[in-house]
Amino acid sequence: MIISLTIILLCQLLGEVVARGLGWPLPGPVLGMLFLLVGLILRDRVRTKIPEFGRALDSTGKGLLAHLSLLFIPASVGVVQRLDVVAEYGVSLGIALVVSTFVTLIVTVVTFVVVSRLSGSSMEAEEGKRRD
Repeated sequence: MIISLTIILLCQLLGEVVARGLGWPLPGPVLGMLFLLVGLILRDRVRTKIPEFGRALDSTGKGLLAHLSLLFIPASVGVVQRLDVVAEYGVSLGIALVVSTFVTLIVTVVTFVVVSRLSGSSMEAEEGKRRD
């Protein structure tokens, strides 16, 4: 587990170094996540010297996901420390939250419909098959 956490944190560090070094507006952790994704894709193609590498990283990832709610504590503390900003811009923040959620839902539905049409599967075709 220590090796897996080290790999995850090294990917984040690499992302931070690249983002700040090149002056990119992309957050370092997001870039680090992309590096980790590339590493996971290449993991199956390149034989590693550690045979348990894949399973260890998988179990560490599942462990982090199981306790994901703990990662929201620092954000909550940050909000509580800046209640003055929330009081001043609370209505605007609430509107932005509702509108962005609505836009996200619409984009998700449109993406699903487009992918369904491109893949040739649709709900109507599935219902027609069930009736027959």
